[in-house]
Amino acid sequence: MKTKQANLIYILPNIFTAASIFSGVFSIISAVNGEYDKASWLIMLSLILDGIDGRVARLTNTCSKFGVEFDSLADMVAFGVAPALLMYLFVGHEFGRFGVVASALFVIFGAIRLARFNVMTVSSEPSVFIGVPIPTAAVFVSLLVLLFHKYDLNVDYGIVIMLLSILVSILMVSNIRYPSFKKIDLSPKHAMKSFVFILSALLLVFMYPIEGFTLLAVIYILYGIARTVILMPKTLVKK
Repeated sequence: MKTKQANLIYILPNIFTAASIFSGVFSIISAVNGEYDKASWLIMLSLILDGIDGRVARLTNTCSKFGVEFDSLADMVAFGVAPALLMYLFVGHEFGRFGVVASALFVIFGAIRLARFNVMTVSSEPSVFIGVPIPTAAVFVSLLVLLFHKYDLNVDYGIVIMLLSILVSILMVSNIRYPSFKKIDLSPKHAMKSFVFILSALLLVFMYPIEGFTLLAVIYILYGIARTVILMPKTLVKK
């Protein structure tokens, strides 16, 4: 009986990973059918499921090499292929070969990002990511589609999505450090600041869901760039 329970616990995180893949495939189908809003939200659902599977694996102590590889393949579908196809079908096809290149770069650099993450997991700092994580990049592209679709901006400003997708693709394979939030400092010194920020973010998202999520994604991406620029003189002095 205990063996069966152990096997079920081992399967549990992989169920969430499979659900993330399903959500990614459903997003692709929705994008092909022209349902861009649904496709975008399904990618965000994949993000939630992707976060749950890792936490379930750690809580149940069922982390495995198979789980790591399965999770990477799931990320490639949900956060690589799905957002790239969504972007291409939404606006990229209007730019001919440039649209193809931009979509392909997102998938290729996303694959490199995942491969590098798997190789560097043991040696990397637990509190930071090296380069923008592929789920963040995917959600950023999805939010741009939602925002531009809501305000009908894709007709006149579709090139902005293409350029920003290329930028975030490059950031995925960059050496810029981004916070991972795996270990949040909840000491009394920082607890109130964290509470105020989280509460403000939740209220913003409640009032303006698409705009709020987009703003948070932009702040996160710009934070890494700004931090690197600020610390660059200190790094050069040490060298």
